Order: sequence, then C-alpha cells, then structure tokens
Amino acid sequence: MYSIIQAAGWPIWALLATSVIALALVIDRLIALRRDRVLPSGLLNRVLVDYNQHGFPPEALRTLATGSALGQVLSAGIRNRHATRASMREAIEEEGRAVAHDLSRFVGALATVAAIAPLMGLFGTVIGMIEIFGAQSPAGANPQQLAHGISVALYNTAFGLIIAVPAMIFSRYFRAVVEGHVVELERQSAKLVNVLQVERRSRTTELGLTPDSARSGAGSSSVQSGS
Repeated sequence: MYSIIQAAGWPIWALLATSVIALALVIDRLIALRRDRVLPSGLLNRVLVDYNQHGFPPEALRTLATGSALGQVLSAGIRNRHATRASMREAIEEEGRAVAHDLSRFVGALATVAAIAPLMGLFGTVIGMIEIFGAQSPAGANPQQLAHGISVALYNTAFGLIIAVPAMIFSRYFRAVVEGHVVELERQSAKLVNVLQVERRSRTTELGLTPDSARSGAGSSSVQSGS
C-alpha cells in the first residue's frame, strides 16, 4: 500500500484525507439514520396510551423529545394540545423542519466530496503530466521520471473515481432515506393531531361546552396561571 502511495506522488495525500472524511460521514449517517433511532416502532401508540392514562408532565415531554426524531415531533404536538388544530399543526411542522434539517446533516457534505474527488484526481493527473513533460530533455527522456509521472497521473485519476463513486451512491441513498423518514414523521404526526383533536372535542362535549368556549376557557386559565 505504501508503495502505491509513493508511486502516486504527493497529490494522493489530499485524496486520502478526503476518503477518510467521506468514510466518517458515511458511518455517521448510517448510525444516525437507523430507523429504530429515528422512528422507534410503536412509539406513537405508547405515547397515546401514556397520555390517556397519566397525561404528559414536563419531565416526560423532555424525555420524549430527546429520545428520537419522532418523539421530538410528537412532543411538539402534545405541548400544543390545547391550541387550535391549525396552531398544533403549525407547531409540529416547525419542529419537523428542524428534525428534517438534522437528518439531512452531512448529506450535502458527502455529495460535495463526490463532486470534488474527481477534480482532485484530475489535479493529480495534471501534476503527473507536468512530470512527464519535465522528463523530456534534448539529451533524451529520463525513463525513471517518465514512469513516475505516468504513475502519478493514473493513480490519482483512479483514486479520485474510487472515492467519488461510493460517495455519490451513499449521498443519494441517504437523501432517499431522509425523505422516507420525513414522510413517515408527517404521517404519524397527522395521526397524533387527529387523535388529540377528537379527544378534545369529546371532552368539551362531555362538559357541555362548545369548542369556542373551551378555547376561551383554556386561554383565560393560561392567562391567570401566567399572572
């Protein structure tokens, strides 16, 4: 391996550093985008059961929000459960945008690596061509310098493509995974909104209140608690 690096010349070191960065980004995203970490199985049902049985105190909400991306979105809906449907959805969408941004982190950087790796390989190729032309002299070509220039040109081109192709594949794959996770987050958050709104209407009906009076009562109680 070291002999290959020597034959590729000094431009290969930049490509090796880029390959290490790309590998670190791939490993990070493979861990961060695991489905059980973003969308734990059965979390929505457990949240609804706990909410119906015990409610959600602030400590439980904080634990839910820090446990997973889905928990972060669901906690935003539960915190705004006394608001109107539009306000609840707006809060969930705002939290969802932040979650989507976190999920997409480093995916753009991986695409950038895929774009610049061939250019870095091309730079090494140019360096090798310069050495090839430098091997020419009126007395004849220097075979050793000529061979080294050719190896520099070819090795750097090959290394650039070896880095770029997997980086491009993984960047496209991670982008698709993020889009799938976001769609599932939207679906489960919409289900949470429907369940909470139906429960809220049933409770106001049991108390003999209209939805408008229930909202005004919730608002007045929040003002009194704030004062």
